[in-house]
Amino acid sequence: MTTDILAADTGMGAVTLRVADLDGMTAYYRDAVRLTLLAQEVAALGRPSRSILGRGATPIVILEHAPELKHAGPRQAGLFHTAIVFDTEEDLSVALYSVASQYPNTFTGSADHLVSKAFYFTDPEGNGVELYWDRDRTEWSWKHGMVEMATLALDPNAFIRDNVSEQALQLADARPAKVGHVHLSVGDVPSAREFYVNRLGFETTSEFGPQALFVSAGGYHHHMAMNTWNSAGAGRRQQALGLGLVRIEVPTDDDLGALTQRMRHYGIETADDGRTVGFDDPWANRIEVTSRA
Repeated sequence: MTTDILAADTGMGAVTLRVADLDGMTAYYRDAVRLTLLAQEVAALGRPSRSILGRGATPIVILEHAPELKHAGPRQAGLFHTAIVFDTEEDLSVALYSVASQYPNTFTGSADHLVSKAFYFTDPEGNGVELYWDRDRTEWSWKHGMVEMATLALDPNAFIRDNVSEQALQLADARPAKVGHVHLSVGDVPSAREFYVNRLGFETTSEFGPQALFVSAGGYHHHMAMNTWNSAGAGRRQQALGLGLVRIEVPTDDDLGALTQRMRHYGIETADDGRTVGFDDPWANRIEVTSRA
């Protein structure tokens, strides 16, 4: 085995959601979150089956039509939220203003986390969404290898008032955004640590006792998080609406090969087509890793 940790330039790719109402969910992420509909696939009878939304050439959310599935129970493992990071506070404010104006009942909260400013929503089918902006890394504080994060009050109306402008409204949709991190609901933190840190190769950046774990590559505050706030004791997921796939992107083919070797070393069943390696975490959340090379 060449290395036990993920490469520093590792990042997150698009999150796939299985949805019952493809048109309605496409409208939410396109018109409210202000992502661009990059592509739409059509199935039999000319009906859309899949929407890919993002910014520029970067997919962020992939919606797969699965009307035959039911919603998962509120205590089951799965997605806590998909977190979309914007380059500037102005870009974030435009998305915040757009969602709050068009879907005000989906807003669930906001916080200054010291490393970032974040606003939280629940999309029309109950999937968590975080929209955020990062402070510069030079402003982050670390202590004993852990990044200092908090949950401080952040007024969304004041944030909009201070940052939304005519110029921001005109330019925001053309500016970059991406999946910054993915937060999962899991059954227990020790199993999450064993899988995501000891096997997959992320490094721990913050912990909240037995309830939550934050992990990253390359000193980011977190690329993934796992908590038991709603799902303590949850077992493996069944097929349901909601999270379909989490994507992780590593820099090179060598990084992908090292990860594949490591997962097989631990006896984790993998699917490898030469470009993408897929596997399940302990709760049957599907993870796919690709190389950007």
